Amino acid sequence: MSIAAHEEIFTVPDGTEWPGPDTVVLLHRELVPEVDLGKLSRFAHDRWHLNEAIFEEDAKSGSLNFAAIPAPLRLTAKHYYWQQINADSPGGIRRTRMGSRSSIRSILGGWAAFKDVILWLHDHGITALAQVDAAVLDDYLIDLDDDEAMSLERKYRRAAEVRRLWSYRALLPEQMRLPVMPPWGGDATRELFGRTRSSRENLTYRIGEATMQPLLSWALRFIEDFVDDIMAAHTEYLLLHDRGSNRRRVLGTLERSATGQIEAAMATWLEHLHATGGTLPGKRRPDGSIGVHWRHVGRVLNCQGNPSMATTRAGKMALASGIDVTDGCFLETPITATVGCLPWHDGPIEFDEARQLARLLSTACFIVLSYLSGARPGEVLNLRRGCVSYDPVTELHLVTGVFFKNAVDANGNKIPAGMLRRDPWVVVATVAHAVAVLERLHDHELLFPSQIEAHRRLRNTRRGGKARTSQMIAKDLAAFVDWSNSTAGRLGTEPIPADRSGPLNASRFRRTLAWFIRRRPRGLVAGAIQYGHVHTRLLQGYAGDYDSGFSDDYAFEDFLVRMEELAEDEKALADGEKVSGPAAGPYRERVTAANWRFGGHVLKTGREARDLMANPLLKIFHGQGMTCVFDPQQAACQLRGTKDDPLVTPDIDDCRPRCPNIARTDRDIDVVRAKHSELAEIIADVLAPPIRHQRDRHEMERLATILTAHEDDGARR
Repeated sequence: MSIAAHEEIFTVPDGTEWPGPDTVVLLHRELVPEVDLGKLSRFAHDRWHLNEAIFEEDAKSGSLNFAAIPAPLRLTAKHYYWQQINADSPGGIRRTRMGSRSSIRSILGGWAAFKDVILWLHDHGITALAQVDAAVLDDYLIDLDDDEAMSLERKYRRAAEVRRLWSYRALLPEQMRLPVMPPWGGDATRELFGRTRSSRENLTYRIGEATMQPLLSWALRFIEDFVDDIMAAHTEYLLLHDRGSNRRRVLGTLERSATGQIEAAMATWLEHLHATGGTLPGKRRPDGSIGVHWRHVGRVLNCQGNPSMATTRAGKMALASGIDVTDGCFLETPITATVGCLPWHDGPIEFDEARQLARLLSTACFIVLSYLSGARPGEVLNLRRGCVSYDPVTELHLVTGVFFKNAVDANGNKIPAGMLRRDPWVVVATVAHAVAVLERLHDHELLFPSQIEAHRRLRNTRRGGKARTSQMIAKDLAAFVDWSNSTAGRLGTEPIPADRSGPLNASRFRRTLAWFIRRRPRGLVAGAIQYGHVHTRLLQGYAGDYDSGFSDDYAFEDFLVRMEELAEDEKALADGEKVSGPAAGPYRERVTAANWRFGGHVLKTGREARDLMANPLLKIFHGQGMTCVFDPQQAACQLRGTKDDPLVTPDIDDCRPRCPNIARTDRDIDVVRAKHSELAEIIADVLAPPIRHQRDRHEMERLATILTAHEDDGARR
């Protein structure tokens, strides 16, 4: 295309707005409800706050700091970002459609790359974008390519930011425009760097089995065993805290208690402590000694507590009671739950500790809910009270929520407020129970508020969202692991080992679930959570829909498992393994062809894995004493999915003996032979009930037929 043609394209479009100093930054953006319009950022400000247009409750505070941009290019940067915020995309950049508009969070996400580009231009003497030419852009590309410390992903992002800046040139004043010709002649980024960025380069690692099993085990302990004790302690904490807060708020106007009222309350309390073996609350003085914590005494007696209380009649009663003063303020809540034969908590719960335990309980609920639902972290953190329902007809637990990723209108523009999920998550009862625990734990509308207690909730903050952020969850997970490991030592139970792939975070649970439901490991958690059941529930609801992204994660794990199994199958055939059954021929053909075709294949995306899983060559499933060479049109079992679904699989646990899809390898026959021997011992027991004796003999004869057929097939071959 000629330069003249480009000039014609980049004439200023009709209706283009250029802001003035007092123009509102979020002029053409949907705003969250109840925004104070008078506090909105203006174009002249050097800090633009964008929280008023961010609807995700889990979002961090978002702003653009133009003071970090060199003064000569600052106005250009403001014009560029104002157009990104308020105008539809002019197109011209890969994966961006003409007429669509970037989300506020995406705009914030590109800020670091843009700032690096601008700083490089400033360092090379550029004071206006009109000074940039092809040679300058080539120099920038060379510097990017030569930076060995920078990842390929970051290089791609910076190149993409240059392209985006160029694509907006028609909406900018003339001196703020990049050259007419597209950067680097419009060549693809992979050609510029000579390397392709894999979409899985920054793949989120799954949590290893050695970590995930005890992590979920401890989470289940919290929501099933410890929950009542923690709830009771937290309720007592809130009661005592509110008493103290109310007394402080009315200090100076507080009416005097009736004569003798405090003394009577003190006498009753001291009598209770004597009877139960309790102690007076205390705190350590600067000299190391322990004195009575009078403020906490005031909480307990619902009166004004301060050091001067020691000189009152009630205070003297406490000091003369002979009751020990302990280092700490302990609650009355009893410890009732145990792990093994030991109480889960070592002694009574301390006043401030109750709040920490409530936070740990909430984190346990997040682990269970996020892991076993297959939902994205943001979707979980935006769940609200009343999101769970139960259908008694289908016996399904349903979770309804809002999604933000891929929530767009007919023009491809992001819907800032998100969309209500058309298909709810279908979850197991454990997830529904976790939600019920959260609804008991606090009164906030969101299930995961940034602070559980009303008196600690953030006020006067620029951040709009009230939910925990992913960064908060990462800290909560670390605290959960630390507490569990500290307690495990005392209880003699399993700790949570560090994961070899790094710290735990909210985004790692989805892929981990895909691994677990595909591999179905044995152990404590596998006994508590039946992964086959979880898989079935996920496929029935939102997580089974391709838009959820979970099916891609599962397909990726499925592909890895199938290739491992096919490699083992091919080696066994090469070593002379016999195969029998109606599907023996198709089994040999598929194993040989699949390893020839897919051996060494590198996956770039989960979607590519999902597409590959539609290939019949990969549809071989190993069960107990049988191998399914799957053909959905002939399958006799219940299918997981529909026949036309590329990810449909057989229910191996529902295998029917006469199914034409069955093949049996020597490895399968070893399982059959062991079962045959076990039945022979049972039948030889003359004391076995006649009905069981007859049933087991029939099954043993069926297995004997299978063993004979396998040997006969092997002899013929």
